[in-house]
Amino acid sequence: MRIVIIQFMSLDGVVQAPGGPKEDTDNGFAHGGWSHRFFDPEVVGGAFDDALAKADALLFGRRTWQVMAAAWPERAGDPFADRMNAIPKYVVSTTLGDDELAWNNTTRIPGDKAVAAIRELRESDGGDLLVMGSSALARTLLSEGLVDELRLMIEPVILGGGKRIFPEDGGLRTLDLVSTVTSDAGVHVCTYRPVAEG
Repeated sequence: MRIVIIQFMSLDGVVQAPGGPKEDTDNGFAHGGWSHRFFDPEVVGGAFDDALAKADALLFGRRTWQVMAAAWPERAGDPFADRMNAIPKYVVSTTLGDDELAWNNTTRIPGDKAVAAIRELRESDGGDLLVMGSSALARTLLSEGLVDELRLMIEPVILGGGKRIFPEDGGLRTLDLVSTVTSDAGVHVCTYRPVAEG
């Protein structure tokens, strides 16, 4: 399986709480929902439709999974929502109990075994393993060299601080820009793949 990360991102690299004001207020983040004004169904929505269509499973961190699990089951009847609800899902967590995994087709990956378990998933046959949101998990996957594709919706806004996905370990990682599309609202949908070092 390929691991693909798809993220809304500000010009200054912030990915925190693009969906709503109460999504993630850690460290006093006050700009939740910042991505809404830049969303368009054709370019940005199309990127998510394409990513989900190629996915055989979804991979989340605990907080993002909880936000999604609270929202998507109520939206049944829409093709995107139906796919989100039906597709297998994995959530990395040290705190969620198996009895809390009420969202259809969810499997918990224990946090202390996450990297090894995700490596196994990546080595198995199948389509893409898609990561949406989940900033801490995305950063870990990038740090471990487990990301096969990074699809960023770079939006024309500066947020002045917040959570980011890029490792801060001093490591150099080179990427190829595979494609880019720009929406009328100025969102750059950029798809990157790691360059094999050697």
